[in-house]
Amino acid sequence: MALKKADIAKFKKRLEDMRDQMTHLIRDTSEDVKSADETKGYSQHQADEGTDDFNRTITLEVTSKEFGILRQIERALEKIEDGTYGICDISGEEIPMARLEAVPYAAMTVKAQEKLEKGLL
Repeated sequence: MALKKADIAKFKKRLEDMRDQMTHLIRDTSEDVKSADETKGYSQHQADEGTDDFNRTITLEVTSKEFGILRQIERALEKIEDGTYGICDISGEEIPMARLEAVPYAAMTVKAQEKLEKGLL
């Protein structure tokens, strides 16, 4: 069942909201990491510096994952513009509405995603 224009408009709005939130979150996280470097003093204990470095590393890893999601959101918005939203990039099959409701930036069916993750594609 092809997506209706109203469904696509709803997903587009949701994706744009997600993009705005993700962009804001990434910007804030990047600023936090930069400001942590600026406030680092010489009077801290080495263990405190190690903890700070560990926390900064975790924050950067999370930010990296957020960038990945942001790229997927951008891809979904491109697919809306191309008229291919809701179609699996791999199989060409329709992505079920339930999957799009759960993950509006999904570009593949669950079956294709599993094959990709297992290295079968």
